[in-house]
Amino acid sequence: MPELPEVETVRCGLLPAMEGQRIARAEIRRPDLRWPFPADMGARLTGARVMQLRRRSKYILADLDSGESLIIHLGMSGRMVISGLEAAHVPGQFHFTHPAVEKHDHVIFHMESGARVTFNDPRRFGAMDLCATATLESHPLLASIGPEPLGNGFDAAYLAARLDGRKTPIKTALLDQRIVAGLGNIYVCEALYHAGISPKRAAGQIDRVQIDALTEAIRTTLRAAIEAGGSSLRDYRQANGELGYFQDSFRLYGREGAPCTTPGCRETVHRAVQSGRSSFYCPACQR
Repeated sequence: MPELPEVETVRCGLLPAMEGQRIARAEIRRPDLRWPFPADMGARLTGARVMQLRRRSKYILADLDSGESLIIHLGMSGRMVISGLEAAHVPGQFHFTHPAVEKHDHVIFHMESGARVTFNDPRRFGAMDLCATATLESHPLLASIGPEPLGNGFDAAYLAARLDGRKTPIKTALLDQRIVAGLGNIYVCEALYHAGISPKRAAGQIDRVQIDALTEAIRTTLRAAIEAGGSSLRDYRQANGELGYFQDSFRLYGREGAPCTTPGCRETVHRAVQSGRSSFYCPACQR
Protein backbone atom coordinates (compact mmCIF):
# COMPACT_ATOMS: atom_id res chain seq x y z
CA MET A 1 0.00 0.00 0.00
CA PRO A 2 1.39 3.46 -0.88
CA GLU A 3 2.85 5.27 2.11
CA LEU A 4 3.37 8.99 2.71
CA PRO A 5 6.12 9.53 0.07
CA GLU A 6 4.11 7.80 -2.66
CA VAL A 7 0.93 9.71 -1.86
CA GLU A 8 2.81 13.02 -1.69
CA THR A 9 4.44 12.25 -5.05
CA VAL A 10 1.04 11.54 -6.60
CA ARG A 11 -0.38 14.76 -5.11
CA CYS A 12 2.43 16.81 -6.60
CA GLY A 13 1.94 15.12 -9.96
CA LEU A 14 -1.75 16.00 -9.96
CA LEU A 15 -1.23 19.70 -9.27
CA PRO A 16 -0.87 20.88 -12.91
CA ALA A 17 -3.99 18.98 -13.97
CA MET A 18 -6.29 19.64 -11.00
CA GLU A 19 -5.39 22.51 -8.67
CA GLY A 20 -7.16 25.68 -9.74
CA GLN A 21 -8.97 23.76 -12.47
CA ARG A 22 -12.68 23.06 -12.84
CA ILE A 23 -14.10 19.54 -13.15
CA ALA A 24 -16.24 19.72 -16.30
CA ARG A 25 -17.64 16.25 -15.67
CA ALA A 26 -17.04 13.57 -13.06
CA GLU A 27 -17.68 10.16 -14.59
CA ILE A 28 -18.43 7.51 -11.96
CA ARG A 29 -18.20 4.10 -13.61
CA ARG A 30 -19.19 1.84 -10.68
CA PRO A 31 -21.13 2.31 -7.40
CA ASP A 32 -18.26 1.65 -5.04
CA LEU A 33 -14.62 0.89 -4.39
CA ARG A 34 -13.73 -0.35 -0.93
CA TRP A 35 -16.93 1.32 0.29
CA PRO A 36 -19.93 2.74 -1.59
CA PHE A 37 -19.41 6.16 -3.09
CA PRO A 38 -21.32 9.03 -1.46
CA ALA A 39 -24.75 9.84 -2.86
CA ASP A 40 -24.74 11.78 -6.14
CA MET A 41 -20.94 12.00 -6.13
CA GLY A 42 -20.72 12.62 -9.86
CA ALA A 43 -23.23 15.49 -9.75
CA ARG A 44 -21.61 17.02 -6.66
CA LEU A 45 -18.18 17.04 -8.30
CA THR A 46 -19.27 18.17 -11.76
CA GLY A 47 -18.73 21.90 -12.18
CA ALA A 48 -16.67 22.28 -9.00
CA ARG A 49 -13.29 23.98 -9.07
CA VAL A 50 -10.39 22.39 -7.18
CA MET A 51 -9.18 25.24 -5.01
CA GLN A 52 -6.41 23.32 -3.24
CA LEU A 53 -4.93 19.85 -3.49
CA ARG A 54 -3.29 18.71 -0.27
CA ARG A 55 -2.38 15.57 1.66
CA ARG A 56 -3.20 14.28 5.13
CA SER A 57 -1.40 11.07 6.09
CA LYS A 58 -2.07 8.68 3.17
CA TYR A 59 -5.08 10.62 1.87
CA ILE A 60 -5.22 13.16 -0.96
CA LEU A 61 -7.66 15.98 -0.20
CA ALA A 62 -9.17 18.15 -2.94
CA ASP A 63 -10.84 21.26 -1.50
CA LEU A 64 -13.60 22.43 -3.84
CA ASP A 65 -15.26 25.81 -4.34
CA SER A 66 -18.57 24.08 -3.56
CA GLY A 67 -17.58 23.96 0.10
CA GLU A 68 -16.89 20.24 0.01
CA SER A 69 -13.63 18.30 -0.06
CA LEU A 70 -12.98 15.10 -1.97
CA ILE A 71 -11.08 12.48 0.04
CA ILE A 72 -9.03 10.02 -2.04
CA HIS A 73 -7.25 6.92 -0.75
CA LEU A 74 -5.24 4.90 -3.26
CA GLY A 75 -5.60 1.58 -1.42
CA MET A 76 -3.27 -1.21 -2.48
CA SER A 77 -3.36 -0.81 -6.25
CA GLY A 78 -4.98 2.55 -6.98
CA ARG A 79 -3.35 4.90 -9.49
CA MET A 80 -4.16 8.41 -10.65
CA VAL A 81 -3.41 8.66 -14.37
CA ILE A 82 -3.23 12.00 -16.19
CA SER A 83 -3.78 12.41 -19.92
CA GLY A 84 -4.38 15.29 -22.29
CA LEU A 85 -2.46 17.83 -20.24
CA GLU A 86 -1.10 20.67 -22.34
CA ALA A 87 1.64 22.19 -20.24
CA ALA A 88 4.86 23.44 -21.77
CA HIS A 89 6.66 23.33 -18.43
CA VAL A 90 6.30 19.54 -18.18
CA PRO A 91 7.20 18.32 -21.70
CA GLY A 92 7.05 14.56 -22.09
CA GLN A 93 5.67 14.09 -18.59
CA PHE A 94 2.13 13.04 -19.49
CA HIS A 95 0.13 11.43 -22.29
CA PHE A 96 -1.00 14.20 -24.60
CA THR A 97 -3.83 12.11 -26.04
CA HIS A 98 -6.36 10.19 -24.00
CA PRO A 99 -5.83 6.42 -23.94
CA ALA A 100 -8.79 4.09 -24.29
CA VAL A 101 -10.80 3.65 -21.10
CA GLU A 102 -9.79 0.44 -19.35
CA LYS A 103 -11.77 -2.07 -17.30
CA HIS A 104 -10.43 -0.83 -13.97
CA ASP A 105 -10.81 2.90 -14.70
CA HIS A 106 -13.47 3.48 -12.05
CA VAL A 107 -13.62 7.28 -11.72
CA ILE A 108 -12.69 9.74 -14.46
CA PHE A 109 -12.38 13.48 -13.92
CA HIS A 110 -12.85 15.33 -17.21
CA MET A 111 -11.23 18.69 -16.50
CA GLU A 112 -12.36 21.92 -18.14
CA SER A 113 -8.81 22.39 -19.46
CA GLY A 114 -9.13 19.23 -21.56
CA ALA A 115 -7.01 17.13 -19.24
CA ARG A 116 -8.36 13.85 -17.91
CA VAL A 117 -7.53 12.38 -14.50
CA THR A 118 -8.42 8.72 -14.12
CA PHE A 119 -8.55 6.67 -10.95
CA ASN A 120 -7.59 3.11 -11.89
CA ASP A 121 -7.79 0.43 -9.19
CA PRO A 122 -7.71 -3.28 -10.15
CA ARG A 123 -8.16 -4.55 -6.57
CA ARG A 124 -10.71 -1.89 -5.60
CA PHE A 125 -9.25 -1.34 -2.11
CA GLY A 126 -9.11 2.40 -2.73
CA ALA A 127 -11.76 4.81 -1.52
CA MET A 128 -13.35 8.17 -2.21
CA ASP A 129 -15.67 10.26 -0.08
CA LEU A 130 -17.06 13.78 0.04
CA CYS A 131 -17.23 15.89 3.18
CA ALA A 132 -17.90 19.52 4.04
CA THR A 133 -14.49 21.21 4.07
CA ALA A 134 -15.32 22.95 7.33
CA THR A 135 -15.78 19.62 9.13
CA LEU A 136 -13.07 17.66 7.31
CA GLU A 137 -10.86 17.21 10.36
CA SER A 138 -13.67 15.37 12.15
CA HIS A 139 -14.30 12.94 9.28
CA PRO A 140 -14.05 9.32 10.56
CA LEU A 141 -11.12 8.60 8.24
CA LEU A 142 -9.12 11.60 9.47
CA ALA A 143 -10.26 12.42 13.00
CA SER A 144 -7.80 10.26 14.96
CA ILE A 145 -4.69 10.69 12.80
CA GLY A 146 -1.55 11.96 14.53
CA PRO A 147 0.74 14.78 13.38
CA GLU A 148 2.50 14.81 10.04
CA PRO A 149 6.10 13.56 10.45
CA LEU A 150 7.42 16.38 8.26
CA GLY A 151 5.33 19.03 10.02
CA ASN A 152 5.95 21.24 13.02
CA GLY A 153 3.75 19.11 15.27
CA PHE A 154 6.15 16.17 15.12
CA ASP A 155 9.42 16.38 17.03
CA ALA A 156 11.46 14.39 19.54
CA ALA A 157 9.62 15.82 22.55
CA TYR A 158 6.26 14.83 21.09
CA LEU A 159 7.44 11.34 20.16
CA ALA A 160 9.02 10.76 23.56
CA ALA A 161 5.75 11.67 25.26
CA ARG A 162 3.71 9.34 23.06
CA LEU A 163 6.10 6.41 23.53
CA ASP A 164 6.51 6.83 27.27
CA GLY A 165 5.52 3.68 29.15
CA ARG A 166 4.47 1.73 26.06
CA LYS A 167 5.34 -1.97 26.06
CA THR A 168 4.45 -2.48 22.42
CA PRO A 169 7.41 -2.89 20.00
CA ILE A 170 8.65 0.37 18.52
CA LYS A 171 7.93 -0.90 15.00
CA THR A 172 4.26 -1.45 15.89
CA ALA A 173 4.03 1.90 17.66
CA LEU A 174 5.33 3.82 14.64
CA LEU A 175 2.80 2.13 12.37
CA ASP A 176 0.00 3.41 14.59
CA GLN A 177 -1.48 6.31 12.62
CA ARG A 178 -2.75 7.83 15.87
CA ILE A 179 0.86 8.43 16.92
CA VAL A 180 2.29 9.66 13.63
CA ALA A 181 0.65 10.06 10.23
CA GLY A 182 1.54 8.32 7.01
CA LEU A 183 4.28 5.94 8.09
CA GLY A 184 4.13 2.41 6.73
CA ASN A 185 6.19 -0.73 6.81
CA ILE A 186 8.91 0.29 4.37
CA TYR A 187 9.88 3.62 5.85
CA VAL A 188 9.60 2.51 9.47
CA CYS A 189 12.04 -0.34 8.75
CA GLU A 190 14.46 2.01 7.03
CA ALA A 191 14.21 4.74 9.68
CA LEU A 192 14.80 2.27 12.53
CA TYR A 193 17.91 1.02 10.76
CA HIS A 194 19.30 4.54 10.36
CA ALA A 195 18.57 5.25 14.04
CA GLY A 196 20.21 1.97 15.15
CA ILE A 197 17.07 0.76 16.96
CA SER A 198 15.78 -2.81 16.81
CA PRO A 199 12.15 -3.08 15.67
CA LYS A 200 11.63 -5.46 18.59
CA ARG A 201 12.57 -2.94 21.29
CA ALA A 202 9.73 -1.90 23.60
CA ALA A 203 8.72 1.63 22.62
CA GLY A 204 8.83 2.85 26.21
CA GLN A 205 12.41 1.65 26.72
CA ILE A 206 13.97 3.90 24.09
CA ASP A 207 15.93 6.73 25.67
CA ARG A 208 15.79 10.37 24.62
CA VAL A 209 19.08 10.29 22.70
CA GLN A 210 17.75 7.45 20.55
CA ILE A 211 14.40 9.17 20.12
CA ASP A 212 16.23 12.25 18.86
CA ALA A 213 18.04 10.05 16.33
CA LEU A 214 14.82 8.27 15.37
CA THR A 215 12.92 11.50 14.80
CA GLU A 216 15.65 12.77 12.49
CA ALA A 217 15.88 9.38 10.72
CA ILE A 218 12.13 9.41 10.01
CA ARG A 219 12.31 12.89 8.52
CA THR A 220 15.45 12.19 6.48
CA THR A 221 14.12 8.90 5.13
CA LEU A 222 10.79 10.41 4.07
CA ARG A 223 12.41 13.42 2.40
CA ALA A 224 14.77 11.17 0.43
CA ALA A 225 11.88 8.94 -0.64
CA ILE A 226 9.80 11.90 -1.83
CA GLU A 227 12.80 13.19 -3.77
CA ALA A 228 13.07 9.77 -5.43
CA GLY A 229 9.38 9.68 -6.35
CA GLY A 230 8.53 7.01 -3.77
CA SER A 231 9.09 3.26 -3.94
CA SER A 232 7.67 1.08 -6.70
CA LEU A 233 7.43 -2.52 -5.51
CA ARG A 234 4.18 -3.75 -7.09
CA ASP A 235 1.44 -1.50 -8.42
CA TYR A 236 2.58 2.01 -7.52
CA ARG A 237 3.36 4.51 -10.25
CA GLN A 238 3.60 8.28 -10.23
CA ALA A 239 0.85 10.34 -11.85
CA ASN A 240 2.94 10.61 -15.03
CA GLY A 241 3.16 6.81 -15.27
CA GLU A 242 6.78 6.59 -14.20
CA LEU A 243 8.03 4.31 -11.45
CA GLY A 244 9.45 5.64 -8.21
CA TYR A 245 13.05 4.61 -7.57
CA PHE A 246 13.63 4.86 -3.81
CA GLN A 247 13.65 1.04 -3.70
CA ASP A 248 17.12 1.30 -5.23
CA SER A 249 18.22 3.00 -1.99
CA PHE A 250 16.81 0.48 0.49
CA ARG A 251 19.42 -0.32 3.12
CA LEU A 252 17.60 -3.42 4.39
CA TYR A 253 13.90 -3.54 3.45
CA GLY A 254 13.21 -6.74 1.48
CA ARG A 255 16.85 -7.85 1.72
CA GLU A 256 16.53 -10.84 4.05
CA GLY A 257 19.77 -12.88 4.04
CA ALA A 258 21.75 -10.20 2.20
CA PRO A 259 24.83 -8.64 3.84
CA CYS A 260 24.20 -5.64 6.07
CA THR A 261 25.14 -2.45 4.23
CA THR A 262 26.86 -0.85 7.24
CA PRO A 263 30.62 -0.68 6.52
CA GLY A 264 32.49 -3.27 8.57
CA CYS A 265 29.35 -5.16 9.66
CA ARG A 266 29.54 -8.91 9.04
CA GLU A 267 25.90 -9.65 9.80
CA THR A 268 23.12 -10.38 7.31
CA VAL A 269 19.69 -8.79 7.20
CA HIS A 270 17.13 -10.68 9.31
CA ARG A 271 13.36 -10.79 8.94
CA ALA A 272 10.78 -11.08 11.72
CA VAL A 273 6.99 -11.00 11.54
CA GLN A 274 5.39 -8.37 13.78
CA SER A 275 1.65 -7.84 13.81
CA GLY A 276 1.43 -9.69 10.52
CA ARG A 277 4.03 -7.48 8.81
CA SER A 278 7.62 -8.29 7.87
CA SER A 279 10.28 -6.38 9.79
CA PHE A 280 13.77 -6.29 8.31
CA TYR A 281 16.70 -5.45 10.58
CA CYS A 282 20.35 -6.04 11.35
CA PRO A 283 20.79 -7.60 14.83
CA ALA A 284 24.33 -6.23 15.07
CA CYS A 285 23.59 -2.62 14.09
CA GLN A 286 20.16 -2.29 15.70
CA ARG A 287 19.82 -2.73 19.44
